[in-house]
Amino acid sequence: MSSVQYDSVRPLRWAEDGLFMLDQRLLPHQYQEVFYDNVADVAKAITDMVVRGAPAIGIAAAFGVALAARQRYDGSDSWRAVFDEDMVMLKAARPTAINLAWAVNRLCAMLDDIQGDPFSILLEEAQRIHDQDIQANYRMGELGAALIEERCAVMTHCNAGALATGGYGTALGVIRASCARDLVSQVYADETRPWMQGSRLTAWELLQDKIPVTLLAEGAGGHLMRQGEVKWLIVGSDRIAANGDVANKIGTYNAAIVARHHGVRVMVVAPTSTIDMDTASGDLIPIESRGSAELLSVGEIRLGAEGANAWNPVFDVTPANLVDAIVTEKGVVLEPNAAKMAELMARR
Repeated sequence: MSSVQYDSVRPLRWAEDGLFMLDQRLLPHQYQEVFYDNVADVAKAITDMVVRGAPAIGIAAAFGVALAARQRYDGSDSWRAVFDEDMVMLKAARPTAINLAWAVNRLCAMLDDIQGDPFSILLEEAQRIHDQDIQANYRMGELGAALIEERCAVMTHCNAGALATGGYGTALGVIRASCARDLVSQVYADETRPWMQGSRLTAWELLQDKIPVTLLAEGAGGHLMRQGEVKWLIVGSDRIAANGDVANKIGTYNAAIVARHHGVRVMVVAPTSTIDMDTASGDLIPIESRGSAELLSVGEIRLGAEGANAWNPVFDVTPANLVDAIVTEKGVVLEPNAAKMAELMARR
């Protein structure tokens, strides 16, 4: 086992009475943290993808709740009305990522038991969510690495790493833990259009930890898998339905179909806060769509023909029957289905 510690990236931190978030839109060319001291700006940062990835969005939202309480609490009986409006705005920032609503609801549920100014108690809870996420990622890394039985190449889609979480990562946490065990011969990351999270973010953060990574064009995954070197497709998730269907970055469904055809196993790595037991199947998961400009242009340069339309769903749903393993901090579910997911969530 390697003695190298693959854990150097943190996308957000609380300091100086506010939240600093690494602006992921500027990576890999510029490393810039942005300071936030109010809930409206945190919500906008989530919408604008300064921060992205379901766990990181949930953590940012938790700090946003604390900031809203600091802004709105004035000792009167009426402060909750405006605060509750802030919570509606915050939850609407990215509708598919269930961690956002989960974090907001977790903090808001505490308010009835708090006497006086709730800010310090909510801030402490937000910090606890952040710390728990990192610890959960370490745990998932070990559980996922244990599934890799031989040294092999792995492929990942989008960015489910430290940048998408409190730190260390979900899918990339497994890859980090596997690299520490010398189980990974090569990491392949596809571009992940249109925001290029694979090219810009996954490649950048793996290189920060000196993990070699090879990028491939969005459509090259099938040809790569056919070569036989890749044994696992390892991805994260923004929401997992009660039956084990997985919503993740658009293109995950395609990759999972191709993986099944070539005998490549599919591992989904996500904390239990991402599992939505109130949503029976993936057909009921709301899928966020974004503006056409993201597809028709790259930065300020338009590539799409003038007059062309664009369809830009941000996520797709991979059916549970295409998933070999769901790895959570509570344990691993092999060949997931509704009964197995219920059993997992009942564990303490």
